Amino acid sequence: MDYIATPGAPKAIGPYSQAILANGVLYTSGQIALHPETGEIVPGDFAAQANRGFDNHAAVLKEAGSGFDRVMKATVYVTDLANFATLNTIYVERFGNHRPARTTVQVPALPKGSLLEIDLVALT
Repeated sequence: MDYIATPGAPKAIGPYSQAILANGVLYTSGQIALHPETGEIVPGDFAAQANRGFDNHAAVLKEAGSGFDRVMKATVYVTDLANFATLNTIYVERFGNHRPARTTVQVPALPKGSLLEIDLVALT
């Protein structure tokens, strides 16, 4: 089991790793819309936050030798399902024709007031 860490994604805000790599499978921790340098939520709407979350994941995936085309499962937590269509648009931009399994769940709140949190399971 290897711990994956990159300065291209925010440091963990709790006792966890950015990702764990075990037996060729990468398990990422949830990424919210934190800027990696400031540790603060990026300003803007749901789309801005979603793009930052996916940018953070891109850095973690790259550090582990993977990419969005290797993702098998995505879990997305949103505070408002009214943003579902926007999420789908950004999701297609990031994954292209690749269609990993996905679960999207509305939750009452997320850390630091984020509008979404994303975690992934990918092959390396």
